[in-house]
This record gives sequence, structure tokens and C-alpha cells, in this order.
Amino acid sequence: QVQLVESGGGLVQPGGSLRPSCAASGFTLDSYGIGWYRRPPGKEREGVSCISGRDGTTYNTDSVKGRFTSSRDNATNTVYLQMNSLKPEDTAVYYCAADVPKCGSSWVLGHLEVWGQGTLVTVSS
Repeated sequence: QVQLVESGGGLVQPGGSLRPSCAASGFTLDSYGIGWYRRPPGKEREGVSCISGRDGTTYNTDSVKGRFTSSRDNATNTVYLQMNSLKPEDTAVYYCAADVPKCGSSWVLGHLEVWGQGTLVTVSS
């Protein structure tokens, strides 16, 4: 069964850091692009960061560039989203998803079309 399980959200003060994780089962992460998405309160879901399956190249959307990035641990089949310099506007439910075949040019999922359950990140003092 293809599955993604997230963990690592929480409450953090502005300027702080978090590193949610996304553990895969039923498939090998390094064969597929993996994306991170978020849904802020009352807003639409948006793509945030992705990592290419082929060569591990990462892409981060403009609003998080220089603060967030994706990484992958092939040994544990886990992808991470390193989030630094967090701002209140980063508050959202964060989801990982597979697969993202065109990481960097499209957020549309490919044939796997699997989502994690989401993890809440709250940035507040």
C-alpha cells in the first residue's frame, strides 16, 4: 500500500525553525519527485517546495525561498522540509504528496497521487 505519513509540526515563535518529516511506504522516494504543500487558514492550498526524484534537485516557491528547502534520506525513505526564519504567515497545515514529476515547473501530481495526512504548523508569539 502506497502511503505517506507526516510528523513534526507544532507551535513555534516567529524567527524559529521546524523540520516536518514525510515517511513513505509502498514505494521508494528517490524514484519520484516529492512535493510539500500548505493550506493557510481560509486560503487555497499552495505548493511550497519539492525535490526531484531523479537527481535530488530542489525548488522552493518565491514566498519561502531562502528560508525553506526539501531534503531526502534514502536510507529511511523519508523526505524533510527544513523551515527557518518562520513568519506568522507561514501558519498552515502542511502536506507532503507524491509524485511531482515536474518539480520546479508544475505542482500537478503524477500517477501515484498520494497525500500525507497533514501536519499543523503554527507560528505565533
